[in-house]
Amino acid sequence: MARGQWGRQPLVPEAHQALDNMKYEIAAELEIPVYQGSEDYWGFISARDCGAVGGTMTRRLVQHSEKYMETWINN
Repeated sequence: MARGQWGRQPLVPEAHQALDNMKYEIAAELEIPVYQGSEDYWGFISARDCGAVGGTMTRRLVQHSEKYMETWINN
């Protein structure tokens, strides 16, 4: 957990599992050898590969949000 986040409650607790699933799905697509249930220990994975997973997650979340907003605005 990042420093400064202890004790904070997530706005949508259910989102944690969905984001975790997305993370491992993207890691598999990028052929990064981590598997769900590895207790989020990625110490043997390079920073470059971890960044690729995070960057891809961010890109997909932004695309999803843009698509949602476009639909919301047009209706």
